[in-house]
Parts: sequence; structure tokens; C-alpha cells
Amino acid sequence: QVQLVESGGGSVQPGGSLRLSCVASGSALSINVRAWYRQAPGKERELVAGISRGGSTNYADSVKGRFTISRDNAKNTVYLQMNSLKPEDTAVYYCNADYTLWEYGIYRNFDVWGQGTLVTVSS
Repeated sequence: QVQLVESGGGSVQPGGSLRLSCVASGSALSINVRAWYRQAPGKERELVAGISRGGSTNYADSVKGRFTISRDNAKNTVYLQMNSLKPEDTAVYYCNADYTLWEYGIYRNFDVWGQGTLVTVSS
């Protein structure tokens, strides 16, 4: 019902910047793109940054001061601005959302993930 499409990944040198975008599309009563996660090779997926509907944000300690999450509610889009990138930021980045459907006479909530976009930080 709802799909997420990430873009903006790529290769960058240490100290560089990238901006990731996550666009939600589909039919639902409500769609809330709420967070960016990442998964490095051989590691578990971890939360990078989250944003509430009202715009409150939270960040992993490892990215505080370097990454900024923002949203455009009208476009169902969430962004992740990544500055001062480090080699340890190399990972596949995923966005996450929840959405609500009216089905069979009740509200049903679902969780959805994007396909991921690769960020490589290397000299």
C-alpha cells in the first residue's frame, strides 16, 4: 500500500557531505516517515536519527552535531543531511515509516522500510 524510495547515497571522501531523501507514496489514511537507520557490513541495523510529526528530533550519539534530519510533510518526504562524514559512517541507509489503513471496520497500523541507499566514505 505504501512504498518508500530513498535516494542521495554515493561515495564521498572523509569530511564530505551527502543529503539523503526518502519519499513515501501510496494510499493510506496517514503516512509518517519517522526515521533513518543504517546497517554496516557485519553489524546490526541501528537508528541514526528520528523525527516526530511535530518536528522533534533525536540522534545517535555517533552522528550528533554532524547529521540533521528534517521533513516536508506536504511532500511526505524526510531528509538526512550528513556533514563531516567519516569512514565509520559507511553503511546502507534505510528510511522507516508507519502508516494507517481503514480495513474491515478497524484502523490497522503497518510498518514499512525503504530498499536502502549505500553511503561509502573513503579516501
